[in-house]
Amino acid sequence: MGSAQDVYALLKEQLKGGKTQVLLPGDGEKYEESIKRWSKHCEKRAACVVKVASAADASTTVKFVKEHKIPFVVRGGGHSTSGSASIEDGLIIDLSLMRDVTVDVEKKTIRAEGGTLWVDVDEEAAKYGLATVGGTVNHTGVGGLTLGGGYGYLTGRYGLTVDNLLDVEVVLASGEQVVASETENPDLFWAIRGAGQNFGVVTAFTFQGHPQTNPVFAGPLIFLPDKLPQVVGFLNTFHSKNDGDQAMLLGFTCPPPANAPVILTQLFYNGTHEEGTSFFQPLLDIGPVANMTSMLPYEKLNACMNEGQGFGGRKMFGGGAYKLPLAPVFVQAIFDEFIWFCTSQPDMTESLLLFETVPYKEVVKVPNEKMAFSNRGEYYNLATMMKWADPALDERVREFSRALLKRASQAAGVQQDEDVRSAEGVGVYGNYVNTDVSANELYGKNAKKLEELKKKYDPENLFDRGTRLVPRPVVVVN
Repeated sequence: MGSAQDVYALLKEQLKGGKTQVLLPGDGEKYEESIKRWSKHCEKRAACVVKVASAADASTTVKFVKEHKIPFVVRGGGHSTSGSASIEDGLIIDLSLMRDVTVDVEKKTIRAEGGTLWVDVDEEAAKYGLATVGGTVNHTGVGGLTLGGGYGYLTGRYGLTVDNLLDVEVVLASGEQVVASETENPDLFWAIRGAGQNFGVVTAFTFQGHPQTNPVFAGPLIFLPDKLPQVVGFLNTFHSKNDGDQAMLLGFTCPPPANAPVILTQLFYNGTHEEGTSFFQPLLDIGPVANMTSMLPYEKLNACMNEGQGFGGRKMFGGGAYKLPLAPVFVQAIFDEFIWFCTSQPDMTESLLLFETVPYKEVVKVPNEKMAFSNRGEYYNLATMMKWADPALDERVREFSRALLKRASQAAGVQQDEDVRSAEGVGVYGNYVNTDVSANELYGKNAKKLEELKKKYDPENLFDRGTRLVPRPVVVVN
């Protein structure tokens, strides 16, 4: 292989004539923008960024990196905090130019290209009175959320994002472009739904749409810390009261400008203002210091938590699980420990811990064996979104988040130790963990089948940036 400059000049030549952009470190602001990520600690200086404009150009690029043995990653929305969408010195296949969304009104389906954000899907589908299960922040990439499972406000009624996925268009490690669905390449479709980044570049997704013409009742309530026992009391009743058209997020944070600890709740009711306020009235009666709930179009719902979730700063997700009811004394202990850590470190007060009470009735109707995604059980997701500025704190933040979530998950009734893990699901949401977790931790009994399919579809482990599905080579030292 010649010099890197010569190699990428050859790639530029192969991709010329279309809208695809090949960016190198000397290309100024365009290059600098292309390596920016939602979390600053995931930003790395790639040797080349290929902003593909078509599946054909994605295929050409995959064949090229394979031929020239160039390490690479795939970037969709750039939200991953595992670092799997960034690379030092290698190549990035960047899908951000592929953001077209088309709706088939007759079939009620929504096709979204691989670089779309949820705002693209929400707004286009709304033009036709439709919606599908998306995330809770609308500048998140469709690809990452979907391939890792996808929980959203409509999960209580329609299941996970991945449960609403009808087919995908994929560029395989061979460069071949294929469609995967229940009837076409069904084993690949099984693997894509939960472990997608290990199997190819997904250049388009087709989702089942659902009628959503009415506005929804939603928004945050903010409480002072002394109201925590009463708020937890309401959360415990939510478990039995909801019918799938509601959701409630309970969070702890110290938002600016005061940087003082507060209890944040994000409410959702897919119905009228009267129905929403009636359902959440006991919570409203506790006495929030701020009530920002209102009626809003569904396509605006996933923007409710955008503030404070923008690009910039160092960020990391962490994931665990919990069951209801929760003991107020247990939640108080978690609150105290989390707030203490965040206020004792510089620039960490915007960090967030969330008890994500999204109804799981529809989720558990699908067996864990149905697809690679294995986090189905009668429990809810517990998440941290740590935010800080000092690189020297990276490891300390990571260790704190992991330890807190593990203790909280075990104390809240969901075991995560490998030898005692619940048979109903792994208790770990893949979109909230780093790629250093084992395949068994993330996929449970599905790990073995994934290993076999990895050998079939990507025998050289070209797509090696996700959770490792095949054993590492054994190095013999004499």
